[in-house]
Amino acid sequence: MTAPMTADQLLGALRREHVAVKETDNWRHHNRNHKGPFSNVNGVMIHHTVTSGTANTVKICHDGFPQLPGPLCHGVIGKDGVVYMVGHGRANHAGLGDDDVLRAVIDEKPLPQDNEANTDGNARFYGFECENLGDGKDPWPEVQLEAIEKTAAAICREHGWHAASVIGHLEWQPGKIDPKGFTMAGMRERVTQRLAAPPGS
Repeated sequence: MTAPMTADQLLGALRREHVAVKETDNWRHHNRNHKGPFSNVNGVMIHHTVTSGTANTVKICHDGFPQLPGPLCHGVIGKDGVVYMVGHGRANHAGLGDDDVLRAVIDEKPLPQDNEANTDGNARFYGFECENLGDGKDPWPEVQLEAIEKTAAAICREHGWHAASVIGHLEWQPGKIDPKGFTMAGMRERVTQRLAAPPGS
């Protein structure tokens, strides 16, 4: 069992990795914990937002929608390379996914094809929404990709995980395509390289 980081621990891990962080007013207490536990975490999940404009994206991910209340993630990674913290605890980001994928993440083994939606991912994954239209044309600035890499590495380093604990939404839930515009294999390679060096190097 792996207990999630406290808000202070999460901030500390990100800052040691030299992640630029901005905090929304109530992010430390903004969660969906009344809907289920967030007490045994197993990995980091990366998404794209299908939105444009950082302020607009942060607001959407903080507030959510009537049919899907916020927070929709723990942090929003903007095109500016800043991670905007919007929630701490259970967040509406992963939804139901494949239990075989979860077992592979826990064991840090190659991922099987996701073909079921039978397991609550909101209870098991830190989630980061990345500002991008998700159409395969909207660019991913290097500063944003580096922020994704650093964020994932920071959490993995804190928990003693390897890059195999970092997955995309498309690898978890059948029918999802995010993140689109870079590969998770490539991102995991970046995370592996970063974890091989001291924090923030």
